[in-house]
Amino acid sequence: MMKQRIKELMMKDSLVYSKPDNLFLFLAEALNTSVDNIKGEIKKMLSCGEIFEIRKGKFLVLPSRGYVKGKFSGSSKGFGFCDVGTDNDVFIPGNRTLGAIDGDGVIVKLFSVNEGKEGEVVSIFSPVKKLVGRVVKINRNTFLEPDNEKIPFRVPLIKSKIFCKENEKAVINIIRKKNGKISGEIVETLGDADDVKTLELAIIRQHNLYEKFSDEVEKLAQDLNKPVSKQQKAGRLDLTKIVTFTIDGEDAKDFDDAVSIAELPGGGFELGVHIADVGEYVKQGSLIDEEAFDRGTSTYFPITVLPMLPKALSNGICSLNEGVERLTLSCIMKLDSEAKILDYQIKESVIKSSARLTYTEVYPILALQNSSPKANKFKKELVLMGKLAKILQNNREKRGALDLDIPEAEFVFNSEGYVVDVKKRERNDAHRLIEEFMILANEVVAKHFNLENIPFVYRVHEKPTIEKVKNVLDFLRGLGFTVPKIPQNITPDFIKKLIELASKKDYSEIVNKIILRSMQKAIYKNQNLGHFGLALQYYCHFTSPIRRYPDLTIHRIIKEYLRGNNQISSERKEELDGFTYESALQSSEAERNSDKAEREVDDLWRTFLMKDRVGEVFEGIITNVTNFGMFVGLDNSAEGLVRIEDLPGGGYLYFEKSLELKNQANRFRIGDKVKVKLVKADVFTRKIDFELVK
Repeated sequence: MMKQRIKELMMKDSLVYSKPDNLFLFLAEALNTSVDNIKGEIKKMLSCGEIFEIRKGKFLVLPSRGYVKGKFSGSSKGFGFCDVGTDNDVFIPGNRTLGAIDGDGVIVKLFSVNEGKEGEVVSIFSPVKKLVGRVVKINRNTFLEPDNEKIPFRVPLIKSKIFCKENEKAVINIIRKKNGKISGEIVETLGDADDVKTLELAIIRQHNLYEKFSDEVEKLAQDLNKPVSKQQKAGRLDLTKIVTFTIDGEDAKDFDDAVSIAELPGGGFELGVHIADVGEYVKQGSLIDEEAFDRGTSTYFPITVLPMLPKALSNGICSLNEGVERLTLSCIMKLDSEAKILDYQIKESVIKSSARLTYTEVYPILALQNSSPKANKFKKELVLMGKLAKILQNNREKRGALDLDIPEAEFVFNSEGYVVDVKKRERNDAHRLIEEFMILANEVVAKHFNLENIPFVYRVHEKPTIEKVKNVLDFLRGLGFTVPKIPQNITPDFIKKLIELASKKDYSEIVNKIILRSMQKAIYKNQNLGHFGLALQYYCHFTSPIRRYPDLTIHRIIKEYLRGNNQISSERKEELDGFTYESALQSSEAERNSDKAEREVDDLWRTFLMKDRVGEVFEGIITNVTNFGMFVGLDNSAEGLVRIEDLPGGGYLYFEKSLELKNQANRFRIGDKVKVKLVKADVFTRKIDFELVK
């Protein structure tokens, strides 16, 4: 990878102190490339903080010589911290921020490398470009009051072509001055700040997410939305005559996976997983691809979806709609009666979906009942799929894969678009069937390309740290459980045993959430590090290229490999190594951003649902305990805080390991059932406050 080789050469002192032109020339000759290529790579490395020009001609590879890069986290007091990817953030005094605001990518010079590190911002390599907030007027001046509470000042607004009234929400472009001060220009108005729908849109914009694509991107997508041609089908595996179908929710609009099945002699199975060939339409480096790369993922809110690709693709030519030919990548697997892989093939293909089925239609057939006439036509295939899915599920349980079974919230809206209820989303055997088939295909594809030593993007989930697992054991002991001794090598099976301890308790869902918090987050990498939660050595995301960029990335690599007679040159591998690294990094960041936006919008609607119920009494369960109070969750998934000063008797001590609050007369811990009265539900802060009822 050229970037890595540049870093290795630049880490030598003789190069660090070279003049820029001499440095660029040396690197070009050493790496057998052009000076322009070197300049382009260095420009990209500077823009993402991998290197820092400490002064003209003097470059440092970070982290190095007391300089680190990270993300600035502001505070209402003016000081901040820099998250540098370790357990200890770097403290930044208020007079050492260089004008950095919450979310900026910064380079920090450390004052101390010991515990309690402190430093100063010396460069902002990735500045936040937009802010969202409420427009306020003070005397004759207009300001934006940022929604982000970690930005401790109002931003003065310059004149703009867009008119915005006071108390409206707006989006501004940030204008930065050399002295660190900022001002802003309004680029979009969102509506009245007191309207909950405006608040939802403000959250979406705060995470730099957008519903629409540019006119140019939309036109390019429309131009691609044409029936599959003979030329496109040439050389592909023709599966249009076999029975394939999609299984999704009732409200699904894009269908990127279809399945097929046949019984083999002796009781085995031939399972086909056919995935929309998005890579055939979205070429690397195109305008559509650049937009998809930036978005990284589709984002799902209660009644809206912000797609990664324009609808002409996601709902059109790339969607495996019923009764029309579509280009696909197929993973066709032969399995024995115990669902062990006997053989497989990964092919470019073309299918014609026989039916668009729903989970609601499929479930009765899996339960050996009648369903809709449409679904009953495929009863033979569905029963066989159900049999295979059960075997795969049993195999997954045997190998120790985790199933935390934390239900998702499903919001119910009225005709005017306001939430009226929230319930737990159903997850039945029809959902599990598709999950098992997708997991299997993802594993087969990941293993194949790992063993072929082809650069790839993997979905990795590393094992939890011993410290985090010890905290879980302390917590379970506090609940009265006898816990097993922690092994030297933490396995999924060990974590599974911890889950089973509380599986029959009313608070099992809360225990599962505590265990989930102890886990490392699954991310994308171009290294195969395995998937702890699924207890798999090989895993990737292959099955959703319409809504996830990593899937699209590996689809292109798969197609290149297949069209190159199952080979990729060493020079091309080097290029792909760099691209898979960037794709994995960007996709992981986009996923985190999307997840956070989804959680915040859900919290907004939960708070809205509760705001007219102030004074009502509810039964709930303690979901978390902190040094400032305890959180209580209700059946409708709303969660609120009972402050420690409002607990009866006073004088409470907080026990962090067992997550409980205790005084001489009372003890409150996770899992306890309590009665609470709603005293406040603030849609602006998305926070709910309860009082304990005796």
